[in-house]
Amino acid sequence: MNEELKVLFYLKKNQSKTNGLCPVMGRISIGRTMAQFSAKLEADISKWNAKAGRMDGKSHHALDVNRKIDKINLSINRYYKELLQNKGRVTAEEVKNAFQGIASVQETLLKVYAEHNETYHKRIGIDREETTYDKYCNAYRHLSEFLLKKYRVPDMSFKQLNFAFIEAYDFHLRVELKMKPNTVLRNIIPLRKVVRIAVNKGYIPSDPFAEYKPERGKSIHRYLTIEELKTIMSTNFHTYFRNLTRDMFIFSAFTGMAYSDIKKLTVKELVTTDDGNLWIVSARKKTGTISRIRLLDVAVRIIRKYEKERTDDKVFPIPKYTTVDVNLKRIAQICGIERSVSFHVARHSFASSVCLSQGVPIETVSRMLGHRDIHTTQIYATVSTQKITSDMKKLSQRIAGKFNLSKQPAETAINQ
Repeated sequence: MNEELKVLFYLKKNQSKTNGLCPVMGRISIGRTMAQFSAKLEADISKWNAKAGRMDGKSHHALDVNRKIDKINLSINRYYKELLQNKGRVTAEEVKNAFQGIASVQETLLKVYAEHNETYHKRIGIDREETTYDKYCNAYRHLSEFLLKKYRVPDMSFKQLNFAFIEAYDFHLRVELKMKPNTVLRNIIPLRKVVRIAVNKGYIPSDPFAEYKPERGKSIHRYLTIEELKTIMSTNFHTYFRNLTRDMFIFSAFTGMAYSDIKKLTVKELVTTDDGNLWIVSARKKTGTISRIRLLDVAVRIIRKYEKERTDDKVFPIPKYTTVDVNLKRIAQICGIERSVSFHVARHSFASSVCLSQGVPIETVSRMLGHRDIHTTQIYATVSTQKITSDMKKLSQRIAGKFNLSKQPAETAINQ
């Protein structure tokens, strides 16, 4: 079907006035769609050129009418190109509405997405994290590239979003880009949030994600063993920042605190109880949940080590995360740890190796980690072979002599 834009101007002769002037009307045609509008002009019926759709002559009135008709024509063509670029397909009514200001501001997918990211960026350092902002920007890039590749458009109207679009994008991420299930989710979840914003603001009548059920990958929670932690603790490194990174990692491994919470930890959050024990009482930056951690001797020694380096109320002079991450990779290499080690591995190690495998109840671990739900803590409950051996040895000792097995020969028992 021919989707070419055609604009025709004509006179509404049944409303001609005694002075010979008639209202000028416009007609927009795109394919089989058509929309009429008033040009809000009057032209002399005796000088009107119906074929050209404009007035003949060079009178002041004729030049003025023709100039305004040309301006309207240019405006309609501009809106047509914008809508076609954003939507891929457009009707005459949509172009008329845009031209008349009814829908002059097109709420499109990437436009709203970019606005969301911009708003998020302004909240960094207040109640939002820069690392999460970077993830939103990366997800925006993947979506933008998908629109250009799949639909050959730089943006798309929300009205074009449907379940087929979601499935196509999922396929693009999962198959064409070969992303793992959890990486797919990291790109789909931001899009889902933007679509939810569009639904709430009325840009789209229904949620195209309603029937979407993403495949979720099984999370692998990496942690270090007690022996690996001991190796890192006993190794001296040649640079100050590498040793500092090691200390911050070990502090996390013996407190369960995340990088962002250690970075913001202040002296006021160190509480000494009546029995002389040092505690950390602090709200988690991520959730706002209060963590209450009774410090082990290793953590206390690390705090004391950096007391003289404080220049403000912060407990530690912890470097930027990028510096910490680079140093951790080198530390793992030096210590002969072949697995990938990130700072969050220390938090996992605290839960799995330091606490749960040593018999600390999961409810206590959940409280120290600042989890809202104990089900979140259960993902760390990795039971080591050593823990199973220890527990079964204790069980064996407790039940020894309490159960007696019949000494009757098996053959006799079968004959009975």
